[in-house]
Amino acid sequence: MWRLNKARYKPHRHGGSLEELRSKRREQEKALRQARRERQLVSKRLLLSEDEELGEADMDTILFHKLQHSKPEREAHLKTLSKVLRDASAQLIFIKQENAMHLLVSLLTGSNAQCRLHAVRCLHELSHSPHATVAPACLPATPYLLTYLSGQSTKFTELCLYTLGNLCPDNDVLKEKLLAQGIIPALANCIEVTEYDSLRGHINMMVLASSLPSHLLSVLTPDPQFGLAPAIECAWCLHYLACSTDGNRQLLAQGALVQCSSLLVSLGGAIVEGNKDEGIELLVCPLLRCVGNLLSLCPVEKLTTQVGDVQLVVALCALLQAYVHTQPALARECAWVLNNLTAHSSALCSTLLTHNLIPGLIQLLSFSKGINTMILRVLANIAHKKQEFCVQLVQLGIMSALCATLKMANQEMVTLGLEVLFMLLWCFPTAIQYNSDGEMRRRAAYLLDHHLLSCSSECTVGTLSD
Repeated sequence: MWRLNKARYKPHRHGGSLEELRSKRREQEKALRQARRERQLVSKRLLLSEDEELGEADMDTILFHKLQHSKPEREAHLKTLSKVLRDASAQLIFIKQENAMHLLVSLLTGSNAQCRLHAVRCLHELSHSPHATVAPACLPATPYLLTYLSGQSTKFTELCLYTLGNLCPDNDVLKEKLLAQGIIPALANCIEVTEYDSLRGHINMMVLASSLPSHLLSVLTPDPQFGLAPAIECAWCLHYLACSTDGNRQLLAQGALVQCSSLLVSLGGAIVEGNKDEGIELLVCPLLRCVGNLLSLCPVEKLTTQVGDVQLVVALCALLQAYVHTQPALARECAWVLNNLTAHSSALCSTLLTHNLIPGLIQLLSFSKGINTMILRVLANIAHKKQEFCVQLVQLGIMSALCATLKMANQEMVTLGLEVLFMLLWCFPTAIQYNSDGEMRRRAAYLLDHHLLSCSSECTVGTLSD
């Protein structure tokens, strides 16, 4: 007969051990969770573009020398290289190539935006490597990655962040280098800028959805009782709203461009008549920026009805002449709005010619601080519209002014001058083909000595005989 009392459960003997087991299990689970967290923190992440998928490629399909020498196809080679570098063995082959990383850094810091994006994608693939020797090879690129954290492109900034994040866990030397290069302030600034942009966009949408823009427009006209101060504050508020694409569309629909243009016309007329009220330039500045931004989304067919045929162009030229000596920054804003006006409208270009405003603009080509650059863009807009406009520009004496721009030290001015000359002297298409600064100056000098002076005298003689 079985004796059950021998197998009897005795809780008083095992109570303590059960509590210990539970405690141990809790500690083990806590340790596992902590380990998972730490693993996740130091794990490397691979970002894929929306139009890309993981695929295989052979390092032999990319010739390193092609990447070095074939400029027209460099973007395509970089894109293929980023796919090739997903293979761990290809990563080792690449970093062993002579000057491979320096070439990648030069493409990362170049002027081609697409090449920069593909170059940072290549660095991102390298940062994801399982080999410990690959991460230190990326060190020459880290200062530029940190600099680009304050960039404007969200996609580019995200790639830089993930690349730096992948490089950090690999070794302590890299961490120390990144700390010395200022990764903490760069990350703090990146977070601040991202939060600000997100918050600003949210606030803008809320403001635009309310009745506030219509109230701002109603207070925009200065009231003699309160002076210019309320109108100035309203104009700046409208400027901040007009900086966003959505804000532009909604403000256009509410007549903001018409009202801001009309007010600028009134202020231009007052300044021409000698009105020098203190603070008037504080109202002109935000109005100019509002109009300039709103013009970028205004349909071409509605441009004339929004800003008028004559008044705004005449007012801008008056403001430009009034502020060119005392407020050059404000004069540059006027020239910028004038450039936006003439970019798509032949009628407004014609206005500058028929109202004899071109000679005044030509005289401003000798001014610096960006004014002459904007004026030259306006003249280029006019020359681009019609052949008869080119003839009128030559008759108004633009040739001698353009000859002077070709002798300037400012490369942008020389380049723009050659572009205008290309349109004016269409029979010399090779005049603006250049390879470097030195070559550009030699061609400009040749054009000046052999063609422009003779052409200018011929045009002058022809005009006098007519």
